[in-house]
Amino acid sequence: MPFLIILGILVLIALAWVGIYNNLIKTRNWAEESFSQVDVQLQRRNDLIPNLVETVKGYAAHEKETLDSVIKARQQLIDVANASPEQINAASNALTGALSRLLAVAESYPDLKANTNFVELQRSLTDTEDKIAKARMLYNSSINQYNTKIETIPNNIVAGVHGFTKKVFLETPEEARVAPKVEF
Repeated sequence: MPFLIILGILVLIALAWVGIYNNLIKTRNWAEESFSQVDVQLQRRNDLIPNLVETVKGYAAHEKETLDSVIKARQQLIDVANASPEQINAASNALTGALSRLLAVAESYPDLKANTNFVELQRSLTDTEDKIAKARMLYNSSINQYNTKIETIPNNIVAGVHGFTKKVFLETPEEARVAPKVEF
């Protein structure tokens, strides 16, 4: 009889262990899948950039430095495509800064701002940036759930034994945290 009680307790512990492990795997996979949504939107933005740059080139040929910085930042993002989410996010933030400068240059050219191709590209880019922001929010939410699971008892025991480690949130670059000046 005591043997069956001990065996029953061991079976319950094993089942709980397997359940916790499977739940951790599921949560980790959700977090990784949510980053793939960020990656899809970054690729969409990368596909828009050559058309945007070519359109601006026709109107602002002497803004070569700004155009080159966008092209360079885009290439850096492509180069880190298989890197960690943190490296991809850093390259994406650099590209966002370069695009902001490009769109600021475009403000100086009324003919460019009236060009329907440019307006449509700018609208698509804005829409994509919104989707990137939402995908980053989803990723950070998934990472929060994952990190919480691996840090709570008894999950932390199973996570420690199987090598689950905390993941890092995607953060906003410092320059984006500064409120823009608005002057009338």
